[in-house]
Amino acid sequence: MDVEAAPRSATPVVGVDGSSELGDQPPERLGRALAALMRCVIRTARLVASGRVRQPTRHVGDVMHFADGSTARVYRETVASGVEPVEPVVLVVEFRLRWIRGRRAHAAFRAESLFNTPLFVGFPGFVSKLWLTNDEHGSYRGLYQWDGSRSAVAYVRSLWWVLSLVSVRHSIHYVVLPGLWRDDVLRNPQMLAATGTESSEWWRLTQVDVATSAGAIHVAGRSTM
Repeated sequence: MDVEAAPRSATPVVGVDGSSELGDQPPERLGRALAALMRCVIRTARLVASGRVRQPTRHVGDVMHFADGSTARVYRETVASGVEPVEPVVLVVEFRLRWIRGRRAHAAFRAESLFNTPLFVGFPGFVSKLWLTNDEHGSYRGLYQWDGSRSAVAYVRSLWWVLSLVSVRHSIHYVVLPGLWRDDVLRNPQMLAATGTESSEWWRLTQVDVATSAGAIHVAGRSTM
């Protein structure tokens, strides 16, 4: 997915707090959201039946550092094979679970979260998702490659209803970064330009510690044990 025309830096065109504190991008109407989720489930079933939903492990174990000082580890990746974005978009989603406390509870949630796959793979524009563990503040993130800004926004506006069932509502946020390939961002996080205070840039990746098969950690061109 390397593209020479990819921009050297990018700023988010959409930053949304699903709790309506911002008010500019409210959740989708419930009826329309449910209809979209049902279409997603049906399409996911077709993708699974055709063997197009994969769970690669190349990024599992990588540690992501963000501008707000938090870190999170990739614990799963989901890919819809055979999808090549026409309008590449990086989408970052954040939420904090309402009742989950303690390591065992979070581990149980991460294992159970696999069953949530039908709720996103079948949405128009989905290409891939990196599932990140909860950070130091208890927030989970999803880092997606998507095709099209509008379809990415439509997805999160519908997903809000699902997340709101288990999450603190004002913790649901998303940012859309148009014109970017996820793998380019992972290799060179500096291409994401700062847009505000560090505390508000929960989405801005600053460093990736890549876990290797030999147990080493590769960070921005150097290796440490």
